[in-house]
Amino acid sequence: MTPVNPTPPGVATAWSTQTAEALRHDPLVNAARTALDGHTVWHVNTTAVGGGIAELLRSAVPWHNRVGLRTRWLVTSGDTDFFTVTKQLHHLFHGSPGTGAPLTGADAEVYARVTTEAARSALTHMSAGDVVVLHDPQVLGMAPLLVDAGLRVAWRSHIGTAAWSDPVAEAWGFLARYLPAPHRYAFSSADYVPPAVDRSLTRVIHPTIDPGSAKCRPLTGTEIEAFTSAIGLTTGSGAALPGTAASYAADRVRVFQDTPLPPDAPTVLQISRWDPLKDMSGVLTGFVEHIADASPDAHLVLAGPDPDDIPDDPENRTVFDAVRAEHRRLPTALRRRVHLVVLGLADDDTEMEANALVVNALQRRATVVCQKSLQEGFGLAVTEAMWKERPVVASAVGGIREQVVPGVHGLLLEEPSDLAAFGSAVTSLLNHRALRDQLTGAARQHCRERFLVDRELRDYARLYTELTGAGPAASPGP
Repeated sequence: MTPVNPTPPGVATAWSTQTAEALRHDPLVNAARTALDGHTVWHVNTTAVGGGIAELLRSAVPWHNRVGLRTRWLVTSGDTDFFTVTKQLHHLFHGSPGTGAPLTGADAEVYARVTTEAARSALTHMSAGDVVVLHDPQVLGMAPLLVDAGLRVAWRSHIGTAAWSDPVAEAWGFLARYLPAPHRYAFSSADYVPPAVDRSLTRVIHPTIDPGSAKCRPLTGTEIEAFTSAIGLTTGSGAALPGTAASYAADRVRVFQDTPLPPDAPTVLQISRWDPLKDMSGVLTGFVEHIADASPDAHLVLAGPDPDDIPDDPENRTVFDAVRAEHRRLPTALRRRVHLVVLGLADDDTEMEANALVVNALQRRATVVCQKSLQEGFGLAVTEAMWKERPVVASAVGGIREQVVPGVHGLLLEEPSDLAAFGSAVTSLLNHRALRDQLTGAARQHCRERFLVDRELRDYARLYTELTGAGPAASPGP
């Protein structure tokens, strides 16, 4: 069990300063502070780097402490067998068969052993009366022991699908023995709440972004050029980066390309894990078959974390290697227009900030941002693109449907595997600046109203008050 102590963003923005002051006096935050009565809030997940939950907590934990809610973050450990089981659960919760093999009694024993050990380790840090938020299926199994020890426990599930199916039923069946234990539940979408969970004990909490974070703060054109040239994606005499950012760009980012990205080339970008459900291979095929000829100057950038840096997601290496092999097989003229970027991850806060700034620069350099996921829990990459006024083409799945009104905030694919429709949507944005401008202005305002960190913090404050028994029961609405 590893404590994580994320640092607040190094660059204070007017938005973050004003928002922090408003939150300190917010009625929901004040009520939670009173209800906690000196107790600590603990957030628990399985990784400190890579993936949406780690990123959410890296922002949320400093914000909690900034407004007077004492909050800590713990990361559990597990072995290869455990993460193989939880990766299969991840697929099942999204309605995908994954390996196709059913989860077994031996798998249940692995899950029980690791989560029981994690709960015992966590209890050495916690005190009775503290509040605990367990994130996603990997740590739900900790709930019974924590509740028995006098902790007030909520389970937050970030993943799921609206469609009930045999894989989804198998996933919920696997966790059925643990599901009654938490006092409260929080889901990223009301569609993900299973029949076995009491909706009166449930809240919907949409994930959010922090405009003051390294990933989302404004960047100048000079800064964008400096980061893309420092990692080798583009050429040019970009401004020199500060020491840590320069060393990160040189040592921890790898770019696989025949030639650098031309300075003025229209760019299609997808940034995600190398996960089968993110369909990076489908994006590559869609570009080659349906975009390259229609937009002959366009280039594709596929970017994701270093597969070796994400211990809780063993499929990343397999997917990346497959995409890399597809890239090698492309005809030379097409291969020159496709760029693969691998971003190293680390526990060091300064290096993580450098990673986030590179991602920020890639997104702001893009002409069109894609999220062609086959399934998606929420899709923070879409949120980030909307905030940065980058036009979005995404699949109409999971939380993306709750973020984007088609034709208003972006373009959605009703069938994620329809590569012709994907190509048509991307091409329409590449070739029509007026459409891009129309969508991005509305998208940023929508993001400002619904998907910034202050809203999520108020949602959490309400949940903490309920967990202590000092507030009303939850309702399933946002």
